[in-house]
Amino acid sequence: MWQHEIIDTYTQELELFSIWMKNKGMTAATQRAYLSDTQHFLHMVHPKALDQVGKLDMVRFMSACREKGAGDEARNRKLSSLRSFYKALIELEALSVNPAALIAKSKQEKGRIPVYLEEDELEQLVSAVGGKYYERNLAIMLLMCYAGLRVGEVHRLNLQHFHSDGSLHILGKGRKWRVVPLPAPLQEVLRRALEARKAPGQLKEQAMFVSQFGRRLSIRMIQTVADETIELLKERLPELEGKKISSHKLRHSFATLQIRSGTDIRTLQELMGHASIATTQIYTHIDNKQLQNAMNNIAGKMKIGSRKA
Repeated sequence: MWQHEIIDTYTQELELFSIWMKNKGMTAATQRAYLSDTQHFLHMVHPKALDQVGKLDMVRFMSACREKGAGDEARNRKLSSLRSFYKALIELEALSVNPAALIAKSKQEKGRIPVYLEEDELEQLVSAVGGKYYERNLAIMLLMCYAGLRVGEVHRLNLQHFHSDGSLHILGKGRKWRVVPLPAPLQEVLRRALEARKAPGQLKEQAMFVSQFGRRLSIRMIQTVADETIELLKERLPELEGKKISSHKLRHSFATLQIRSGTDIRTLQELMGHASIATTQIYTHIDNKQLQNAMNNIAGKMKIGSRKA
């Protein structure tokens, strides 16, 4: 495979990048994504030495990504990976120029309404939870639907992160912690899930959610729990069949529910764990139902008489 050739050619640079990312405290998932993007770029410029790679090579790579169907968001993620790659090599004195820094990010579409579930659809989703490990799966789904947790955040939860006051301490993106006070019903479900928790195979295992073997539940398995429950929901509600609903869309649903309940954007930013309030602002969308309600509010104020003959 071409990956082996790339690793052989750029062994030192990729090792330095890995060391740099670990030192920065990046999550394993981020490290894998950044390395994958970087290797695809190196595959395009191979066998050039990195000090011979310039802005034109970057432009060619980004253009090729677009031709392969990558949207603006995906291309910006790849550019961020390459900027980090070169930044690492410069900081570790392996290079002196960052050609990725010369490329502007793509302007992303604004005003696009995120995919989310309505309140009654969320209720039906939760009622569709089943399986042998019902209490565990229910707690996982509720944390995503009604606390806004990402899959990776659910995966990283440890027993000590659930405090006696009912709050959950969450390790989010960028290794930043946030505190989410859980509503009483969610606290109760989580306590039941912990009571039903399978004894870990290793006594040192502190994961909140474990597999049938007593090991930390994998990200893939958490996604499977969500995906299978979503499929059951679509069987109940055929109108959702064409709607792209994933575990991350449950986070969108939580944010939309908060906004509709009157939560201010600054508070929502804290609950979501967003570094920038600009990220949170995508959830302040106005949907068709709200637009219709606004127009109905003035319907009674319209004094329109019939035309006289």
